[in-house]
Amino acid sequence: MDRELALVKVKEQLTEHRYQHTIGVMNTAIELARKYGADEKKAELAAIFHDYAKFRPKEEMRQIILDQGMEKELLNYNSELWHAPVGAYLVEKEVGITDEAILDAIRYHTSGRVGMTLLEKIIYLADYIEPGRHFPGVDEVRELAKGDLNQALIQSVRNSIQFLMKKNQLVYPDTFYTYNDLVRNRED
Repeated sequence: MDRELALVKVKEQLTEHRYQHTIGVMNTAIELARKYGADEKKAELAAIFHDYAKFRPKEEMRQIILDQGMEKELLNYNSELWHAPVGAYLVEKEVGITDEAILDAIRYHTSGRVGMTLLEKIIYLADYIEPGRHFPGVDEVRELAKGDLNQALIQSVRNSIQFLMKKNQLVYPDTFYTYNDLVRNRED
């Protein structure tokens, strides 16, 4: 699928603000893919569709999680997590993208997972550091991303966990597992 058609399809699903975020994620993902040797076309498509389900009704997402046999544990955590696995499902069913690498990058862009692929890391990080993001710690992660993708990921996951803990919110276990896996496998 070419970029223009993909952008038209995703724009129908998003607010203008979220569409601009998506453009930022797309450009950042392409830049990271180029820098770290990932497939730029796959990075582009995964970035374009990463928030495809972001504005679906919660009840629709809940039902898809149940009907499609997704991890029911998701329902016990913040619904902000749901749009990633539901989005991967809907991108396949409604848009027709069947490339598992792209779908997994969409599926894990909010929680991460143990053994993340290069493409998954790029989409997770591009979503975190795109130029429209402004929050404490993002500039540090942007700087790290210029030289060490894994260090940037470790810091972004650490920041996310600390943010949730400061707000007394639950942290999805896969996010802890992601952090531990990244730290365990970093090259010092």
